[in-house]
Amino acid sequence: MFWILIWILLALWGCTYVEEGEEEREPLRLTVLDVGQGLAVLLEQGGRFALYDAGPDSAGIADTLEARGIRELDWVALSHNHRDHVGGFVELAGRPLAGGTATAPKVRIRRLYVGPDTAGGVWRDSVLYVAMKQGIPVDTLVRGSVLELGGTANGSVAGGSAVDGESPELRVLWPAEDDVVEGNHGSVVLNVSWGKNSALLTGDLDSLGERELLELSPTLSAGVLQVPHHGSAGSSSLAFLAQVSPEYAVVSVGDGNPYGHPALEVSQKLKFALGDSLRLFRTDLQGSVSFEMSRDFLFKR
Repeated sequence: MFWILIWILLALWGCTYVEEGEEEREPLRLTVLDVGQGLAVLLEQGGRFALYDAGPDSAGIADTLEARGIRELDWVALSHNHRDHVGGFVELAGRPLAGGTATAPKVRIRRLYVGPDTAGGVWRDSVLYVAMKQGIPVDTLVRGSVLELGGTANGSVAGGSAVDGESPELRVLWPAEDDVVEGNHGSVVLNVSWGKNSALLTGDLDSLGERELLELSPTLSAGVLQVPHHGSAGSSSLAFLAQVSPEYAVVSVGDGNPYGHPALEVSQKLKFALGDSLRLFRTDLQGSVSFEMSRDFLFKR
């Protein structure tokens, strides 16, 4: 009996042993936060956090993060300059005040990434003003830019670290560097991949942008799709959904919004592309929606 026990212990030790120098990577969690009619996606791994879009300024994104114990973000990446995507950044980083000052930040932001969107007016100006006043470095994202989560203090752009398959890759797929883009069409598209698993964050990309994206990335696919433009009829073309062929799709949308998002025809196309209506999620119905990803698995939490 003694030797049987020793054999069992050795077998268990062999199953859990990690060679010296190896690092066991924690899974990446991706959460489409419920921010009403807007978009904010929280990325977290190993106690490090980042945000793709920040929702509207009226959604309480700072309170949402503080309730999760988050006091610092490695970076915030804003897809384009519409209020329902960037307003929350001003709340997080500190609102501008009369006299050239800004309120104290509620959550420390180490770096701000923006796209080449030339539109946005007052909201674009407010975001850049607050970043300047708070001393937050700003970089512009274009196709080929690579971000890091918890790798370096400020992340990296246009090159990034070597991809060894042992950690997730966050790569910008759109817009192309030589394109003049603005508004929804200029939304920064971020592909979060790890091994065979991936999530595609599309902001408010329109159908023209979808077509141009597929021309640049003809084999593009994703396990999780953040549905473009809150399910607007002007996005989520059937050709795009058929190519991306997601396993899950999430619509970030406000309850009773005046735009009719998501459009009925988009919901029908999504259910067809997914093959199962239970794999389609809406933040107005289910609240915040989370997924976990590693090199070997992808599942909804």
